[in-house]
Amino acid sequence: MSVIVRDPGLETTVQDTGRLGYYSIGFPPSGALDSFAYHVGNALVGNAPGAASLEAVYLGPTLEFTEDTVVAVTGADIPAFVDGEEIPLWESVAVSAGSVLSFGQLRAGARPYVAVAGGIDVPLYYGSRSTYTLVGIGGFEGRALRAGDELALGSDARDPRGGRRLDPSDVPVHPSTAEVHLLVGLHSYRLTEDSLARFTDTEWKVTPDANRVGYRFRGAELEFVPREQPFGAGSDPANVTDCGYPVGSVQVPGGVEPIVLLQDAVTGGGYATLGTVVSVDRDRLAQTKTGDKTRFVPVDLDGALQVRRDRHAALDRIRSALS
Repeated sequence: MSVIVRDPGLETTVQDTGRLGYYSIGFPPSGALDSFAYHVGNALVGNAPGAASLEAVYLGPTLEFTEDTVVAVTGADIPAFVDGEEIPLWESVAVSAGSVLSFGQLRAGARPYVAVAGGIDVPLYYGSRSTYTLVGIGGFEGRALRAGDELALGSDARDPRGGRRLDPSDVPVHPSTAEVHLLVGLHSYRLTEDSLARFTDTEWKVTPDANRVGYRFRGAELEFVPREQPFGAGSDPANVTDCGYPVGSVQVPGGVEPIVLLQDAVTGGGYATLGTVVSVDRDRLAQTKTGDKTRFVPVDLDGALQVRRDRHAALDRIRSALS
């Protein structure tokens, strides 16, 4: 049983929950940028939570199925078709051998996800099937998909069947201005008080430099507290001696164009991080595209942990309802 890639779309890769536990040796986790869409897709087709799916950007792939199976499209708001007939999003759909899944023009969001019963069966690399294209590991030959690729499917789907549907009240919306919670800290002391307030007051625009490594924004210029250049740090006012970069951490090199580091980013370096986008809100960033706006809303640690608990509880409820 397999999926044949007739057209790869744009930067379509195999992703799962990520390559966890290797951050200390320089491996970022990779994995689905929109974790909610990924997990719900697997639940819809009856997969185990860690099964590998496909993540595309802006343009969905065209896929042919060699045997009868079940698929679900989640994430971005984009028309999806099986053999030319539009299918619902956030719902499992039974497809026949020889059927072709294709996509129309993106309406909102940025990344569609395709879950297939059994999961995409590519080799594990350090415990994950996720693609890390910067160094060419994981996924399908360590790269984005190409026309003619044939992806094997796993055979361990728990209960593959069509007709499962996410409750409409749980379907995320993709506004042109996304709000994400920011846990301020680590090197926020490097910014002046006025600049830190300006950062959270500004509506930032996503630049064309927005990918799995990180998102870059424009909107304001920030100022740093004057200081003598410390030994071991660079001359940029945003430089510090080397430190680890949490996934979701925010840098502001030179005080302009903040960068939010995401699942494929480097794990450390010499730029100050003024805060970290809480993990569940990175899903919202993943569904923003060039020209969209983002606001960073400060939250304390208790608030960040509560947001995460709420998301985990919601996923548990959804999995239970779909089982």
